[in-house]
Amino acid sequence: MPPTAKIPVPPVVLTFAASDPTSGAGIQADILTLASLGCHPLTAITAITVQDTTGVHSVAPVSAELLEQQARAVLEDIPVATFKLGLLGSVEVVLAVAEIVADYPEIPLIFDPVLASGRGDDLSSNDIISAMREMLLPQTTLLTPNAPEARRLAESDEDEEEPSIAVCAQRLIEMGAEYVLITGTHENTPQVVNILFGAEGEIRRDTWERLPGSYHGSGCTLASAIAGCIAGGANVEDAVRDAQDYTWQALANGFRAGMGQFIPDRLFWARGDDDESTSDAK
Repeated sequence: MPPTAKIPVPPVVLTFAASDPTSGAGIQADILTLASLGCHPLTAITAITVQDTTGVHSVAPVSAELLEQQARAVLEDIPVATFKLGLLGSVEVVLAVAEIVADYPEIPLIFDPVLASGRGDDLSSNDIISAMREMLLPQTTLLTPNAPEARRLAESDEDEEEPSIAVCAQRLIEMGAEYVLITGTHENTPQVVNILFGAEGEIRRDTWERLPGSYHGSGCTLASAIAGCIAGGANVEDAVRDAQDYTWQALANGFRAGMGQFIPDRLFWARGDDDESTSDAK
């Protein structure tokens, strides 16, 4: 190739998330997903975790100063198309991330509010959740909680019973999120139902076959896939549709590398398997 030939730069996504040694979730899952979708991932590590496929054993948040240095360095060097947020780890990190993204209001922000591990380990305190509500939701283009996370983020002292998914979405949008995609993986339903809400209410509802087993990093995969699709030029609704299909395929082709949860295969399309899985979206 001639030295003067210009190679196009792929869509660039900056992800703020914790490091997961298994690469099942966290920053490593984001990197795999974004690369699989043709994006170039930039990373700002928010915490170091000790975990395996059975659960999270400890979380050590990085300092807010170090987090900011990571993000500012790449943002001053490389144009970014989309932000993706995962586990943040401390109030100080939440505030630092909020300050950073506020300087780039034109960049869409996809926020996966990681409040607990797949096993149920609590990863976000009430103080962290309060900071998320106040500082990050007003800057969020699309929030992607599962149903328990949506209820915890949207809970009110006035609730006498568990609020519905629609009520949670409405409250989260009133807190500032532009769109909310609530996933039904943790609900007791025959199929997984994911619902996208906007200011006017429900926008789309997708139903997926409920796969057997438990998966490590499914939420990271979905949020990163949405961020990648938006970085590639899709609008929110199309990105949500395409990212769900990608995520379902990754889960359907997941593998059990250790003694705990299955790991989604984000590179399922590269395995050369002629017997491809097909989705059951309706």
